[in-house]
Amino acid sequence: MTDPLGLIGGGQLGGVGRPDMARPAADPNAPSFKDLLLKNIDEVNKLQQDAAAAIEDLASGKRNDLEGVMLAQSKADLAFKMLQGVRNQMMRAYEDIQQMRV
Repeated sequence: MTDPLGLIGGGQLGGVGRPDMARPAADPNAPSFKDLLLKNIDEVNKLQQDAAAAIEDLASGKRNDLEGVMLAQSKADLAFKMLQGVRNQMMRAYEDIQQMRV
């Protein structure tokens, strides 16, 4: 039997390829997703703590630059919203996986 399109041998036109061809090679030195997520959570927490300290310093009179306090608060708010967006996308992906039929 002949195979003019190369489908039997796992060619590029539609045959099932080797498993190692399905995913790109991962960098062994790259941090894991978990490590990146934990690092970003820590950074957001630090930004929120810095903003809270800036507000407290402004209220107690140790600091008088309102612009700096507002900037710190805005940075913390934006970082939290970005992290919340990542969480929401992860939850949507998890729900999509749950709904997949096996």
